[in-house]
Parts: sequence; C-alpha cells; structure tokens
Amino acid sequence: MARIAIDPITRIEGHLRIEAEVTSGKVADAWSSGTMFRGLEMILRERDPRDAWMFAQRACGVCTTVHALASVRAVENALGIVIPENARLVRNLIAGTQFLHDHVIHFYHLHALDWVDVVSATKADPAKTSTLAQSISAWPKSSTDYFKGIQSRLNAFVGTGQLGPFANGYWGHPAYTLEPEANLLAVAHYLEALEWQRDIVRIHAVLGGKNPHPQTYAVGGMALRMAPDSPTGLNSTSMAQIKTMLANARTFVDQVLIPDVTLVAGAYKSWFSVGKRIGNYMVYGDFTDQTGDAKTNMFPAGRILGRNLGRVESLDHQKISETVAHSYYEYEGDDTAGKHPWKGETNPKYQGPNPPFETLEGFDRYSWLKAPRYDGQAMEVGPLARVLVAYAAKQAEVVKAVDGLLSKLSLQPADLMSTMGRIAARALETQLLVPHLESWLGTLEKNMNSGNLAVADSKKWNPDSWPKEAEGVGFEEAPRGALGHWVVIKDKKIANYQLVVPSTWNGSPRDAKGQRGAWEEALLETPIADPEKPVEVLRTVHSFDPCMACAVHVYDPAGGSSVQVRVV
Repeated sequence: MARIAIDPITRIEGHLRIEAEVTSGKVADAWSSGTMFRGLEMILRERDPRDAWMFAQRACGVCTTVHALASVRAVENALGIVIPENARLVRNLIAGTQFLHDHVIHFYHLHALDWVDVVSATKADPAKTSTLAQSISAWPKSSTDYFKGIQSRLNAFVGTGQLGPFANGYWGHPAYTLEPEANLLAVAHYLEALEWQRDIVRIHAVLGGKNPHPQTYAVGGMALRMAPDSPTGLNSTSMAQIKTMLANARTFVDQVLIPDVTLVAGAYKSWFSVGKRIGNYMVYGDFTDQTGDAKTNMFPAGRILGRNLGRVESLDHQKISETVAHSYYEYEGDDTAGKHPWKGETNPKYQGPNPPFETLEGFDRYSWLKAPRYDGQAMEVGPLARVLVAYAAKQAEVVKAVDGLLSKLSLQPADLMSTMGRIAARALETQLLVPHLESWLGTLEKNMNSGNLAVADSKKWNPDSWPKEAEGVGFEEAPRGALGHWVVIKDKKIANYQLVVPSTWNGSPRDAKGQRGAWEEALLETPIADPEKPVEVLRTVHSFDPCMACAVHVYDPAGGSSVQVRVV
C-alpha cells in the first residue's frame, strides 16, 4: 500500500489537497480537502439584498458573472420580480459567453497537459503534424511551416531550462500515449487558445462593462441602456461586434476544440472506463428560449440516479441540505444533521490540518467544504450531468450530438459516465451553445430595432414595497455545474445567505453517513502506474474543473486573523 498526497493541486482555481491510498496499482480510497475558508456568507449578513450580487460575485475571480446572476435571481425570487425579456436575453448572452470561455480554457490550459506531453512535441515531425491536422479539421493554421515555427518556439523555451507553466510536469510518464505529432498539434492549439480567450471575453466588456466582475447586473433586470442609434450603450455597432465575435467563436469551437477533444478521446479510450463511481447526477436547469418557460430550458432540470438513463427524476430544492460532520464547521445542536440552505449556518471550527487521514471512521474534520446532499444522496454536477439529463430527456439536439460522438468512438451512452466522458460532455455542450447564443442575440437585436428597449423592472426596487420577511433561491447552471444562492430577507436586510457551489457538490468530504463526494468516489479504482508521479489522479480531478475559490476562501494555519476588512 502507498499513500499519495498532492498538495496543492495545480491548474485549478484555489487550493485543494487530494490524498489517496493506492493498493495493487489502483486507488483504494481517497480524501478531498479544501484548504481555505470562505466567509462570504458572514460578510453578506445585514446588508441590503439589492447589493448582494456585487459582493457575491467576488467569491471568485473567474466565476464572477455566475455568482452575480445567481444572486440577483435569489433576491428576485424572494421579492416576486419578473424581469423583462431583454434582460433575460442579455443575461443569457453573458452567461453563455462565460461557458464558451471557461470550457475552452479548461480543456487547453487546465486539463490538456494531463494528456499532452509537451516535451515529446519537440521530437515531432512538423510535416506529419500538418498531415494530421488537415485530416481532422479545416482549420487554416495547419501548414508544415506553421508547425515548424511552433516547434522552434517550443525548443527555444525548453532549451532555457525555464519551463514556466510547463514546469513540474510528469513528462515522459508511461501514461502519456499520444504520438509526438499529436502533442505538437495540441501545444500549437494551447497557444492559439490563449489569443482566442482574450477576444471572446470582450462580449462581457460590451454587455457587462468589464471582465471579470461585470457591473451591469441589477435586481429587476440589467443596468444597461439599449439605444440602437446612440454612440453609447448597446447599439447597432456593438451588436455587430458581438455577432462577429460569436462567429469567430463558432469557428474555433468547431474546427479546433471538437477535433482536438475527439483526437484525445480516441487516443485515451480506456479512460471512458475510469472515474465512473458516483452514478448520481443533478441539474438545476438554465437558459430558457423566447417564451421564458423553464420547460424549454436548453439545459433541462432533473436528476439521474444509479446511472439510469431511462428516467429523469424531478427536482425539489427543499430536499437539499448541507452536513458538516467532516468539515471545519459546527452547527448549533447536532453536527451530523443536514441543514437546508435557508437554515444554513457558517460557523467555522478549524481543528488544524490532520493529514494523512488515518482515522476517518469517526467524525474527524478535514475540509473547509461542507457536504451538500440531495435527499441524503451525494450528487455529481457539471457538464456531464447536464448532457446526461438532456440525453435522458430525449432533447433532440443533445441526442444527435452525443450519438454522433459515440458512433465515432464505438462507445455506448453509459461510457460517458467517466473521466473522459466529462471532457467529451464539456466540449459537446460548448458546441451546442453557440447557435443558442446567436439566436438570443438575434432576438435581442430584433427587439431593439422594433423599439422594445425595456431592460429592467423597477416596481419593487423600493424596500417599502417588500414584505417584512421573504425567502428566495437563485439557481444557475454555471460552467462547472449546479450553482444555488439562498437568501433570507427580514426587515429589508439580509438575515441569512448561503452559497452552494458546484465544487462544493463535487468536492465535498464525507457526510455524517460516511458517503464520499463525487471527486472522492471518482478516484476509486483509478489505475496508478507510478505513485511518485500520479498523473492519473490529476486526470480525474481536473475532469471536474475544480474551483476551490468558489468553494472556500481564507486559510491561516497559525491561527488568529489573516486580514481585517473595515467597511466605511
């Protein structure tokens, strides 16, 4: 038996420790430990609910807009506010653009290096790389000279001995099986994606004022002026700019991302049988069409239990609870009982880091993440959950896309429930989303040209119109999965606020019953070729795209105050 401890896990947002026990070349047990504390819920108490989104989006420097959106939805739900169609369309465009940006960046810059041997690319034949590139895509940057140039840059970089973002990789590891030419192709696209991501987020600058932390959200709609003939605001020129950026995004996704993911999936086909353990998937649902009816969501709501793709279970947020039996928190009363987020508590109880985790049969605490459960069951959330629920619900466009990929790889739908399946699902939903973005933009442009310029409803902006007490929940399907904000309003102030984020669902520690979270479960039975270089652990953990910055926030092993914040 061997113990593996990776601390911190890199190429994620935030700080994460993974510990695994390896027996007979496979992971026999695993522990996921978030090593920072998030006190955002405490910061929001007693504040004006209309301001909550400005604070909530600071949960993370990457997932900013998703928290802003979930927050305004929670307050709107509490106050019974229905936003205008234009506000819904603008929100869809901002959130959908976040998906495109996040998914592409995740594949190339956070996850690809688990499958791509950068140093191997220095030995590639650029002519053969060109032939490979042209065989899988019409992307124009595919000449021999182009790949010679990329390889020359790479050789110069490697030759310095200063590998920068490529340092500390397990290069030459036997788990890397791509040919040198495929590695060179992937490195070229890694570099191209750096340029691409800079352009796509300009849509956020147009619609949100800036990126990250957009400024145009508002309870009741969007603080954005629609004025087709004005030199400022959302006008005909900015609409045309967004249209061009979406067209460029479609080309990159279709001709670079999808072919590359298909290439990697085919080369590592055995990974469709790794990381399958949890089998329960949950989706809140998001992205309505012109009707605004949740039944028309691009991402339908629902749950899949026990890997059963023949049935989509219903969803009731009242059955969601968080337990803290193995977390650095305490509840008033029974720590082993779950609390619904409206009743949730954020009471830190840090006991000091205690790895290696030798005695988890009791109630030892080892993570700053709580353990969310639906009706007592652990759930996986994220792109794979969304694709599986939509597929099980027989959503035509998803069925066509999934069946097409499975046919190319000679796989079955159940094979998606895996490490490689998460990568494939993320790529597929990226491709599926682009036409919806173009459609939402088209509808918004049509409304603007017809004189329909309303973007906000201010009828309930005045707190004097609010009930004395109200509860609200704001759901959103963030790129990483089901995101929920719960707010309790009393006497015009926030009495309680709780965030339950995707990485809390997926990365949770064990609950009071000893049930593992999705990461811990997915790691079980993962093959490990070399415990000193556990790239296989990184492959499965990275397939979830962890964001610990959303899940937890401050870590001070010495005790006492790390920072003081004074509000004036």
